[in-house]
Amino acid sequence: MGLVVFALGSLLSALATDPWHLIATRSIMGVGGAFIMPSTLSILTNVFKADERGRAIGIWSGVAGIGVRHRPTRRRLPRRSHRVGGDLPGQPADRRCRPGRRLVPDPRLQDPSHAKLDIPGAALSIVALTALVFGLIEAPSWGWTSSAILASFAIALVGFALFAYRELHTEHPMLDISFFSNPRFTAASIAVALVFFAMFGYSFLLTQYLQFVLDYSPSGAGLAMLPFALAMMVTAPNAPRLVERIGTKWVVTIGLSMASLSMLLQTGLTAESTYGSILWRMLFLSVGMGLTMAPATESIMGSLPLAKAGVGSAMNDTTRQVGGTLGVAIIGSVLSSVYGSKIIDALSGTPAPQRVIDVASESLGGAMQVAERIGPRGDELVTVAREAFVDGLHGGAVVAAIAAGLGALVAAAYLPAHAREADENMQAVEFDEEMRAYDEHADALGRSAGATPDTDA
Repeated sequence: MGLVVFALGSLLSALATDPWHLIATRSIMGVGGAFIMPSTLSILTNVFKADERGRAIGIWSGVAGIGVRHRPTRRRLPRRSHRVGGDLPGQPADRRCRPGRRLVPDPRLQDPSHAKLDIPGAALSIVALTALVFGLIEAPSWGWTSSAILASFAIALVGFALFAYRELHTEHPMLDISFFSNPRFTAASIAVALVFFAMFGYSFLLTQYLQFVLDYSPSGAGLAMLPFALAMMVTAPNAPRLVERIGTKWVVTIGLSMASLSMLLQTGLTAESTYGSILWRMLFLSVGMGLTMAPATESIMGSLPLAKAGVGSAMNDTTRQVGGTLGVAIIGSVLSSVYGSKIIDALSGTPAPQRVIDVASESLGGAMQVAERIGPRGDELVTVAREAFVDGLHGGAVVAAIAAGLGALVAAAYLPAHAREADENMQAVEFDEEMRAYDEHADALGRSAGATPDTDA
């Protein structure tokens, strides 16, 4: 269902004729993605035992990293991944499909509590996040102390407070707050949020830098960022091997530290930088991301009961999306504030009309349009605008570095090196119980279809 909704949203987005049309169709894609992503991690958690799960999630993280940059490359799948098929209800229980029935979790068996949807909690979280992101994005234009922006932040604060109250007092919470009492869950969630804060913010900065400052085409900018995905594709699947040697704490701390340092290194970029100087900084960040994503994700999934794997997966995806959204909003606001102030300072005292100053200070694209209209004087404006944008990029990079650095400190201070023995034992018992339940369910399907149950599986 999620894939169908996502495909429909993609098709409608391709037919979009205006920004609001595109926003609406992209929202449909978001709904489809929300159906898909939590299910994938939930299945991995219930299919693989604890000693195999880290590497499986490493592969998952590598593929997810590829998807961030470009369409997935066709590649031969591991043999075990073929064991995901199963019978449709009422069909003969062919023994060749039994591994699929054994390994792919049935949601009717996975969570016996059958928790209801927490619609009020979901509504409160949407209101709070929307108000927060709106305030962060519009603050540079409207003013950080304007009544609208202050009201937006106030709504966000009240919304988050009501959401927390709701989750603590409802019988079926969307997010069980008690999960945060486990430091492995909490520290890993913070690490995921902050590393995606840095990555999405970096992507936002770099794509504009490549196109507007270095004159890359949109497709050229996309190809220029392709090594980021390739490096993550190599690093993420191998991060669990490093975890086995030195522990989750230090792998995640090293990864976030690399991400933080790589963002600080972005301040060395100029309006005349070559692709080579961009590439090694990009690869440094990608390796840090790869070292962080898989171990942190496995920590989240490994700290919860298997019956709550869907909740853990949803939490992982939520922290990624919220971290990334705030990264774009906050770092974009820093970029916009620094750029706008630089342009206004540069054009103040010149004969340029106020309308021209306003357009040029809104964005680098706007400055380029103004430059084309004012003739020979436009070259000077282009130079000033590009330098102002680079200054804004440096400011945004510093904010991203601080965020990733805070994540490294949290991981070093609170993230355990290894899973708690109690969590491992709990999941081992649940895994064995689920396998027995799947066997019984598969045998029942076989009997109802008139087939002879397997006796040797």
